[in-house]
Amino acid sequence: MFTRIAARATQRRALTTIAVASTALAALALPVPAATASARTQSAYTIAINGGNAYPESVAADRNHIYAGSIADGTVYRGRPGTKTLEPFLPGGQDDRTQVTGIKIDGSRLLLAGAFTGRFFIYTDTGKLVASYAVPDTGEPTLVNDEAVGPDGDVYITDSFRAVVYRIPAAEVNAPATGARRTLQVAYHLPDYVAGTSNGNGIVATPDGNLIIGYWASGALYRLTLATGEVRKIDAPALTSADGMVRDGNTLYIARSVTNEVATVRLSGDDTRGTVLSERAYPGIDTPTGIAISGNRLLVTNSQMDNYLYGAPLQSSVFTVESLPLH
Repeated sequence: MFTRIAARATQRRALTTIAVASTALAALALPVPAATASARTQSAYTIAINGGNAYPESVAADRNHIYAGSIADGTVYRGRPGTKTLEPFLPGGQDDRTQVTGIKIDGSRLLLAGAFTGRFFIYTDTGKLVASYAVPDTGEPTLVNDEAVGPDGDVYITDSFRAVVYRIPAAEVNAPATGARRTLQVAYHLPDYVAGTSNGNGIVATPDGNLIIGYWASGALYRLTLATGEVRKIDAPALTSADGMVRDGNTLYIARSVTNEVATVRLSGDDTRGTVLSERAYPGIDTPTGIAISGNRLLVTNSQMDNYLYGAPLQSSVFTVESLPLH
């Protein structure tokens, strides 16, 4: 497990591009003026996070809750859809959870990736620990980054430093909340990993049994067929600094952290080609790393990661998630 200092040093080496681009991030976190409920459904507005060390790397939502996770201390924040503020739900440090990157909701289960700690956590929606996992002890650097739930309920997890996809069986995801401790099991291997940089990052599942995985440094998208393990590079423009992803039918929404954009990509029916439909920003956008769909809204984290990693000026003392019209 990495200490905080070692984790920061590793990410400095891995995400060199962010250090270069950070000086160009000058957008101010401007609050959206108060508006009527009708107007709010048509325009962007900001959701505050009640935490001075939030650095929200990730966001997830279902019909009941919105969640955001802190890469700085592992706190998980929660609120109802339509809320103006997310409040602490799972305290940082609890169950040795000191960093959170990817968050996903799977029924009554909350899935949390543990970043440089090499950990992964499953909780119930009432906050009970189902199980915690650790990567195999190979001595290699690790960045347990994001996860997706497959059609069969199994959970698939990316590691940006190790060229693998881990799998947790659905039976373990839905097991009683006993706080069991387990080791993550490698299910698939990925191509084109470059040592010393961040590779496989965002991941989504398709109903027909594919995983779509975005590579942060190269911006490439890959299709992994679960039945065979075949990995194929998708014919699509490179979207460098592709971070969190969310799928809506054949449409992918991708948070691009360094370029400060949200890309919309239309996939072909067989997931072999991708067309960029748009790339958009919004006032106050700041290193967007997490993205989720909540009803007809798109939720995007303003992670301020350049401040956390490199000490760049903090653009806002209030950490936020932006709520945007889906289209």
